[in-house]
Amino acid sequence: MARCLVTGATGYIGGRLVPELLAAGHEVRCMARSPGRLRDLPWVARTQVTEADATDPGRTRAALEGVDVAYYLIHAMGGSGQFAENDRRAARTFAAAAEEAGVRRIVYLGGLVPGERLSPHLRSRAEVGEIFLGSGVPAVVLRAAVIIGSGSASFEMLRHLTERLPVMTTPRWVRSRTQPIAVRDVLRYLTAWAEVPGEVNRGFDVGGPDVLTYGEMMQGYASVAGLPHRLIIPVWVLTPRLSSLWVGLVTPVPSGIARPLVESLRNEAVCGEHDIARYVPDPQEGLIGFREAVSLALKKIKEADVATRWSSAATPGAPSDPLPTDPDWAGGSLYTDCRAIRVAAGPEALWQVIEGIGGRNGWYSLPVAWRLRGLLDRLFGGVGLRRGRRDEHRLRVGDAVDFWRVEEVLPGRLLRLRAEMRLPGLAWLELGVSRSDGRTYYRQRAIFHPRGLLGHLYWWAIYPFHGLVFGRMPVNVAAAARARQLSRGTPG
Repeated sequence: MARCLVTGATGYIGGRLVPELLAAGHEVRCMARSPGRLRDLPWVARTQVTEADATDPGRTRAALEGVDVAYYLIHAMGGSGQFAENDRRAARTFAAAAEEAGVRRIVYLGGLVPGERLSPHLRSRAEVGEIFLGSGVPAVVLRAAVIIGSGSASFEMLRHLTERLPVMTTPRWVRSRTQPIAVRDVLRYLTAWAEVPGEVNRGFDVGGPDVLTYGEMMQGYASVAGLPHRLIIPVWVLTPRLSSLWVGLVTPVPSGIARPLVESLRNEAVCGEHDIARYVPDPQEGLIGFREAVSLALKKIKEADVATRWSSAATPGAPSDPLPTDPDWAGGSLYTDCRAIRVAAGPEALWQVIEGIGGRNGWYSLPVAWRLRGLLDRLFGGVGLRRGRRDEHRLRVGDAVDFWRVEEVLPGRLLRLRAEMRLPGLAWLELGVSRSDGRTYYRQRAIFHPRGLLGHLYWWAIYPFHGLVFGRMPVNVAAAARARQLSRGTPG
């Protein structure tokens, strides 16, 4: 049994790796900048959670104390042009802290690096791997290309492009060859390195058994999903930036995340070796092929059993400031829109409506207005409404809900959402249940903290629409709660 530390436990891979390590009998400590986002995860009670930023030497050193194997799953997928320097600084700090703490192995999941000219993000991934390999701690660097699994950004991009566009003009990268790998095999490799003996210090290419072009993957997905053959017409004029904007409009993956994915697809990403099998042997039935990986992912989606999604990780550029009404906040302007209504239903029925808001259930007011706001957000590189929900009925802290992020859930009482759409300021939406004199009340508060003159102008420009959008929400939420109550045959 090894004592493992997992960074990036709120992300797509980290959130799946932790339960795998626990199932294998290892002790797990999670290092997170925002530990509150781990609070509602089903496995968190079996782990130790510590708050630390990988760029903070002291806290990182403390988090690594007593750890045998440290998993480094921190990736910058977008944001400012300083991401490479930030990645470099975090990796160096983490490596130095691991050496001081006596960690015996660092395991890093990076990108499969072709010999051609690299994109900025792939170059940064390669550099982080070299930092760990050159540190004083033996390191294992796993290099993967496209990861196929329910909820991964790469898979969601592939899925929605194929499903929504039976005929498409595509960039030339659809002809680039790549070696996709099933997320199950990625997790199997990662978990195994908690036990492999010896001081191994090298990188390994990891991929599935199939080498395909992106166009072939689209056709393969269509076949598995029971869709007609897709007509793909490559064009040569779409730059990575234009391609990412196009992907951002067609799929749930925003352009800020789509761009590094697109840039990585320009070059061929095929494994140059399979040496990892000497340390982690292939399963008897072999590695999971592309079509089987797609089938497994679609089954998980159909069963609503998607443990983590690409949106589990924080959106690049998303705010992290505390709610301005916190006691330690001072100064600045704060705009609020508060509304309340009595509900002819019990608190349980009302809470079920609140917790089910967004995604397919919508926002209970002017769907056209919400869709327009989502479209505008995507046009400016934001996440829009297409992220939907991880679960149609239950929410937990850290979940994405369209262009919001769940910041707080007090079951039966309060849901607080933080805006992640493009805004000249910070915004929250609170939906609550209260009980007084035997009556149920729905309470709603929209909060906006503007940044600069543009923020003030934005608030007053949209203020006339608040009555239409936020004004209708309480009435419609109350009606939905009443309908839910009546459907169960119980009075309000």
